[in-house]
Amino acid sequence: PSTTINNVIIGDNVRIAKRCSLFGSPDNLLEIGSETYIGMNSLLNGYAAKLIIGSNVSIAQNVIILVDSGPNASAAMQKVFPIDRRPVTIGNHVWIGAGVQIMPGVTLGDYCVVAANSFVNRSFDPFAIVGGSPARILRTFTEEEKKKMLGE
Repeated sequence: PSTTINNVIIGDNVRIAKRCSLFGSPDNLLEIGSETYIGMNSLLNGYAAKLIIGSNVSIAQNVIILVDSGPNASAAMQKVFPIDRRPVTIGNHVWIGAGVQIMPGVTLGDYCVVAANSFVNRSFDPFAIVGGSPARILRTFTEEEKKKMLGE
């Protein structure tokens, strides 16, 4: 199967692997910054709210990024479990490991790293290394590591 792309703004030198689905909508264009890689079988669903992926981002295979909780089975269920529609922002130079799920309302600051198979349901500041289900801070980059990354 091929990759499906709808209502997406793609920066320069973006690489998208096979069997990905990337969706925005006329009201919520999905934005992908330059020099970003999206691994095989990944789903970036920005249909119901804004989804912004920064520049120089590495998204491994089988990653799911959602801006909404999806349709519920019935209108009656939606009274108890309303659909959650919130934007997601992935900063610049973020590395997202294989099998990660990112839920509505999350912001990952610049230079974050997300460990493989993590479930991210809250936001993290720049330079955080996070992992787990739900994701938590495992550590942050040291000042020396930050200087190396920033070229100082």
